[in-house]
Amino acid sequence: MLLLVVAAAFTAAGTATGDPSVNAKRAQAQQILGQIQQLDASMQRARNAYDSASAGLGAIEHDLTINKIGLRAARANLGRSQVTLARRLVAIYTTRDDQSTLSVLLGAQSIDDLVNRIETVQSVSSQDVAVMNQVIGFKREVTMHQHALVRARHDQKRLVAQRAAAKSRIGTQLQRTNALYASVKGEIAHLIAMQNARQLALARAAQARYGSLQEAQNLALQDTVVGASASTADGSVAPPSQYTGVVAIAMRYLGTPYVWGGASPGGFDCSGLVAYVYAQVGVSLPHYTGAQWTMGVPVSRGDLQPGDLVFFDGLGHVGLYIGGGQFIHAPHTGDVVRISSLDESGYSSSYVGARRITG
Repeated sequence: MLLLVVAAAFTAAGTATGDPSVNAKRAQAQQILGQIQQLDASMQRARNAYDSASAGLGAIEHDLTINKIGLRAARANLGRSQVTLARRLVAIYTTRDDQSTLSVLLGAQSIDDLVNRIETVQSVSSQDVAVMNQVIGFKREVTMHQHALVRARHDQKRLVAQRAAAKSRIGTQLQRTNALYASVKGEIAHLIAMQNARQLALARAAQARYGSLQEAQNLALQDTVVGASASTADGSVAPPSQYTGVVAIAMRYLGTPYVWGGASPGGFDCSGLVAYVYAQVGVSLPHYTGAQWTMGVPVSRGDLQPGDLVFFDGLGHVGLYIGGGQFIHAPHTGDVVRISSLDESGYSSSYVGARRITG
């Protein structure tokens, strides 16, 4: 029954752990999540830049289409003006005998040259010259605009390609970072599962030790050898049998979240857990680690028995010894009630001593 309670507790509180490797992975996951958020913002900016460049290219393509229509119209108008001018020249040829004027007209090397020559010919009206100039000017303007638009289209296509490449690059980074985040979350879940399995194994071993201890105590009572069961060989005080029961009580709360100042099944701090479990066997202890250090009698590390109080970190932390070199405690904020070993580096180096509650 006790193991079922322990398993349920760790299933409910499986994500709360103070294990250094889990905490390190969580810090890494938080850092990666920050990178994802930054990449998301960069991706949004890249999309906006790409959409803007694409819209610009579309506008240029539209202008090119319109300009091509204008260019075709200009060419058609020029063609009609040239036909009109040719007819005018035929009329000049058939109505005048001024061969020198005709030779001037027919000797033109280009349209501009022709216009200049036409201006010298008195037989061609100034109105014809003005129309011709307008047609040529419009065609030149449309042609220049066409060239400018072609250059703009080329530049805009290059810009669109750059924006697309930037968007793709950020998308790849975002995909890889998301995959890394998922991987780290998977590692965290694996570490927590391993840690919970270890806690369950420790609880199982502690339960077996506790059962053996109770059996030994029952046999000792039946033997009526009171002196032998009341003290150890070196004269240290043996724990009263009723106080070893606090171990089983404390084990019920494995997986309970740490709450600063907590002294109830809703949440414990270190001294609150010790005070609560001892209260269940009728012993009142103060809810303060320094005050608990003054209770009972001192016990050497070699004589520790289940139910003894073990102190660490300059009396800043307390736990309940459960045998086998292990103790149960509420470590700190973000953690849960768990079993730890006195040989763990963080606890062996900060171990202060132990006290045995005697009544």
